[in-house]
Amino acid sequence: MAFDMKKEEDVKEFLENLGIEYRFGCFSEQRPESCHLLGDYLEGVKKDFEKAAKIFRNNCDESSYAKSCHKYANYRFLGRGCKQNMDEAYSYYLKGCTAGDPDSCLNSGLMCVSNTPTTAKRPKDYDKGLELLDKACKGNNAFSCYYISGIFIQGVKDTITKDMRKAFDYSVKACDLGNMYACANLSQMYRKGDGVKKDEGKSEEFKKKALDLQDQVKQQMQLQFQQGTEQY
Repeated sequence: MAFDMKKEEDVKEFLENLGIEYRFGCFSEQRPESCHLLGDYLEGVKKDFEKAAKIFRNNCDESSYAKSCHKYANYRFLGRGCKQNMDEAYSYYLKGCTAGDPDSCLNSGLMCVSNTPTTAKRPKDYDKGLELLDKACKGNNAFSCYYISGIFIQGVKDTITKDMRKAFDYSVKACDLGNMYACANLSQMYRKGDGVKKDEGKSEEFKKKALDLQDQVKQQMQLQFQQGTEQY
């Protein structure tokens, strides 16, 4: 059946059929990807965050579906569809990370090195945090690579020694992945000869790359703004 997406009744019927399809795939065929899509459907279409949270949690616990672990961790972190619980959020970010989700590795790593409130009052754990952030970086999470580089640029008193060579290596990967701040840092490192041999040509090269990425972000934001105004 062809749907006319300009007609409200057709859109409603299409969405209802989509929900039926996801439920069948999840509950009857027991496909983890369908369960995750059902959770997204309950969240985005039905706005039933409580049911979505349950779907994401079950899909994580029963199938170790990484994206569902990450989604449920977010729900626990924000208190969305369930009571806020930072310790459980951390636990599910770890599950997501173990299952191969770089964003979960990033978030669990950040919880280890930041002042996130927890009922267990866990102290900061930079060793575990760096391990998780490094895993996220290896999974091509640009922000994680940039964040680690920042840790080594500054160091952490009595915990992590400043290491500009490591900062340089992580900045290179973050820049390659499109993080404009990492590219700007590389420009400074090459200009000063900090962590790498001084090279004015390389400094200008990374400065240009940082500015190009900045322009891309501005253009994207402008495009999103223009799309938003079209509906008024």
